[in-house]
Amino acid sequence: MTHTQPAPHLRSIVHAAVKILPQHQSTLQLLSVPAVLDVPFSKFALDSRQLAKRDASSAPAAFVLLKSQTQPLQKSQQYVQTALPQAAFIISEIDPQQLGLEGLNKPSDSSPDCPILFVPAIRDVLGTLIQLSLLSDDALSQIGDAQSLAQTLPQVIAVTGTNGKTTISQLMAQLCQFSEVAQLQNSAVMGTAGNGRLDSLVQASHTTGDALAVQGFLRKMGDEGVDLLALEASSHGLDQQRLQGVPVTVALYTNLSRDHLDYHPDMQDYAQAKARLFDKAYFPQLTHAVINADDEFAPLMIETAQNSGVSVWLYSLQGDFIEKSDLQRDAYFIAKTIEPSLDGVKIEAATSFGPLTLHSPLLGRFNVANLLAAVAGAIALGIEPESIPALVEQLHGASGRMQRVSLDEQGSQPEQGVFIVDYAHTPDALTQVLTSLKSHCSGNLWAIFGCGGDRDKGKRPLMAQAGLATADKVVLTSDNPRSEDPQMILQDMQQGMSDEQHAKTTVIADRKQAIEYAVEHAAADDIVVIAGKGHETYQEIKGVRYDFDDRLVLQQALIAAHSSETSSR
Repeated sequence: MTHTQPAPHLRSIVHAAVKILPQHQSTLQLLSVPAVLDVPFSKFALDSRQLAKRDASSAPAAFVLLKSQTQPLQKSQQYVQTALPQAAFIISEIDPQQLGLEGLNKPSDSSPDCPILFVPAIRDVLGTLIQLSLLSDDALSQIGDAQSLAQTLPQVIAVTGTNGKTTISQLMAQLCQFSEVAQLQNSAVMGTAGNGRLDSLVQASHTTGDALAVQGFLRKMGDEGVDLLALEASSHGLDQQRLQGVPVTVALYTNLSRDHLDYHPDMQDYAQAKARLFDKAYFPQLTHAVINADDEFAPLMIETAQNSGVSVWLYSLQGDFIEKSDLQRDAYFIAKTIEPSLDGVKIEAATSFGPLTLHSPLLGRFNVANLLAAVAGAIALGIEPESIPALVEQLHGASGRMQRVSLDEQGSQPEQGVFIVDYAHTPDALTQVLTSLKSHCSGNLWAIFGCGGDRDKGKRPLMAQAGLATADKVVLTSDNPRSEDPQMILQDMQQGMSDEQHAKTTVIADRKQAIEYAVEHAAADDIVVIAGKGHETYQEIKGVRYDFDDRLVLQQALIAAHSSETSSR
């Protein structure tokens, strides 16, 4: 016989939340309305369309109306009208007067069936409220403070930055999984390449999901006994406080380069959003900040962390840069020598914990920085420094990140050259990937890439220039055109190109044909990089997602070329 958990009430949730977030008592007080406190509700909902999806025997959901970053106020008004007849109650970040509902914002005995609570700072407490609503009545009654709630959840390490988030989070999970620290071995990830344990990732729609998705996944991992969750913290997620209530103890910063300027007005605003991850006002359980000292925005991240009393650990690829700089830190990790090859890289590192010789199977110089960040994070979590070299040798890169594609599962290499799929979709990331491989290429270095539709158009010619600056042959093609005409995107990418640059560029809008073209024309000593989509298994055209995986398309083209060559001998 199945026992249904009783519907939660706002009274017990708010009572527990006050113990966890005493600094936000005034905001929580706005929820303490007698007519609402004891109304049963099944869950919180952030999408009005979800309100109708409930069992007739269950209580209705509580609808939380957040300000849209992209849609006009009229959309919010429509959402409220949809919610009014279906929700148990509504918590609105928007003043009901703006919604034309000023008569409904003071619940009383004479209020409508669905009262509206105006809570302008609801994001300050929303994650915690959702997390508490997911607990049983018995578990909820035992919550005495933030620490007692955190103990029911995995320990969380969060990674932010333009590039490297996925790789670092997966390296962190692997290092913990391979370690001898029992309380870290059951690890999982949450981010761009998927959510879950590394051997069973479920594809995600966003790098950082909304507060419901984040807290629901965090609770699921806690219930399944996961010890360590490494998650990616996007600038959108941090700016919109989607990670409020997540017990982050170690935070990592990689770098900042042009991206998401269709959302952020400028790079400084972008950087300020990232810096929130190092502020204990947002993440009170934070103990360590691991920061890339080589990045120009590092001082902002360091200052934010130090002002919060967080231990600052720096990593760098620039020799004795940290020792000579005035950047204050509690520990350091410096790559003194780097010996890259197409089989990986050997690193001699100086650290506050003694020298480390690391043999990493990850391709690319930039992955040395990612590895140092992960190593620092692992030590911050309690993994012994002397065990790190053996753990590093067991690592493998994130799917679709500098991933070498073979003819078959046995790793047979094609005779046409070396073929690599990477997620690089910013000018800086593309530059790093191509630069890392250039020194290993005795023939031509190829770059096949495009730009996404409905995104920052100013990035398009910069992407083309990044490819042209390093690659010998460039093929411009489609990425995810979304609602835009692929030909128009390709035209944008070619703005400012010289005649010489046009001469080494081939434009093929169809991505499959572009990949096949490279396979057909690449020589045995060439290296071919197919960039932009990495792990993605779809291509979005005119609002429709079609199955498309660069790795599979490439492998099929390689097999066809190999078969053709074999049969012609």
